[in-house]
Amino acid sequence: MQFSAIVLALAFGSASAFVGARVAPRAAKTSAISMTTQEELAELAESNRDALGAGLGFWDPLGCSKMSFWTLSNEETIGYLRHAEIKHGRVAMAAFLGFCVQSLDAVKGAHSTVPYRGYVENVSPQEQWDNIPVIGKLQILTFVGMLESYGEIPGEVPHYTQPGGIPGYYPPLVGKRPELLFNLYDPFDFFVDDDSESKERGLNVELNNGRAAMLAIMAMLTASKGLIVPPLDAIEGFPKYSGDVMVPFEGQLHVAMPELAAWTEQTLAR
Repeated sequence: MQFSAIVLALAFGSASAFVGARVAPRAAKTSAISMTTQEELAELAESNRDALGAGLGFWDPLGCSKMSFWTLSNEETIGYLRHAEIKHGRVAMAAFLGFCVQSLDAVKGAHSTVPYRGYVENVSPQEQWDNIPVIGKLQILTFVGMLESYGEIPGEVPHYTQPGGIPGYYPPLVGKRPELLFNLYDPFDFFVDDDSESKERGLNVELNNGRAAMLAIMAMLTASKGLIVPPLDAIEGFPKYSGDVMVPFEGQLHVAMPELAAWTEQTLAR
């Protein structure tokens, strides 16, 4: 019960932990520039008053902003890196909230209707994933892959590596198919009427929360292995996991699954 109360507080309290201050007019002006240069990237970082922006300014220890990935130019690479950070932050925020919610008794406890075949009560979020049948996991990954592929298709807005592209932009889904009733980004049209300055500040807030979430989910996974991660290791009842989170299909997918091997033998024996 103590852990459930803590995860609820974390889920609803941490979203504003890294909210940025109002964006300086000079930084907001750079959003109109078609391609981001190294100088503009540093200016954007310093105008974002999170821990890195306020304390370190522009932080690029590996010098990636000076590189040119694959066949991309340096400016196109910067667009790619900015988009990648936003996307990883979004995934981390979903993972953080998912870990919290899946640790609540209402989700991990007993259900009158079993959520999926093989469901086991009162296990950690990682074990809940392990217990999902392999076909269910493949369906989840296929769905995520479809969303990922759709996000890479240039539409009304150019690709994020091209002039005029917007890092973090995801094209609308509504109207593409009858069953798609909501957009993945802003499904309830909260930000339709926002001006450019509000959108710039919102992007900074999203960046900051994404960075916090990336640190948080890694800390949670580390603490679940029994390692010392203050203050998570001191929380009574924090979920523990003995498996390997880097092997999401452990015991399910191999070069030849037992079911596939048996089917192959039967087919060849005919």
